[in-house]
Amino acid sequence: MAKDTKRIRITLVRSPIGSPADQKATVRALGLKRMHHTVEQDDTAVIRGMVFKVKHLVRVEDA
Repeated sequence: MAKDTKRIRITLVRSPIGSPADQKATVRALGLKRMHHTVEQDDTAVIRGMVFKVKHLVRVEDA
């Protein structure tokens, strides 16, 4: 990982219970395991696409 890579902080703010299985899998693939859990990911198109899919469940900030 290069030091100049931009990072984003993703926090799970709503439970994926009751969401479709693909959205639950996306939350897990982002590295989120429980409510109010925060992870930092590289700001790439792939991660942004995953965040877009579950944008109603997460909060995104610049790291």
